[in-house]
Amino acid sequence: MVQVKSKRPYLIRAMHEWMTDNGLTPYVVIDAGTDDLKVPEQYISEDKLICNISYSATRNLDIADERMSFETRFDGVIRHIDVPIVIVIGIYAKETGQGMIFSEDESTQLPDTVEISEPGSAGRPTLKIVK
Repeated sequence: MVQVKSKRPYLIRAMHEWMTDNGLTPYVVIDAGTDDLKVPEQYISEDKLICNISYSATRNLDIADERMSFETRFDGVIRHIDVPIVIVIGIYAKETGQGMIFSEDESTQLPDTVEISEPGSAGRPTLKIVK
């Protein structure tokens, strides 16, 4: 069986680019219920950390396949954030709320496939979702 990479980092990069191109402010929601995340406690709510990842709010933003890292300020102090991409729960635009939330088991799910059948009696192909 073919090992399929997670689509999460690709979608995060695409949404970040789309938001930036449209003058929107991209925010990410990070699962803060891990010991790896070192940020001031007052910024964590319900085990989640929300960060502005616009280019004006970060330095050295890198959304790689396995990790996301950047520098940002908390209480005027620059902090380096480096988290596994799997704990990024979602990305959304501050101004519109448009974005994506990822399921916990996204990396293990195979995408639905689309099967194109032969033309039917009307001479038009039909599509069927195969799960």
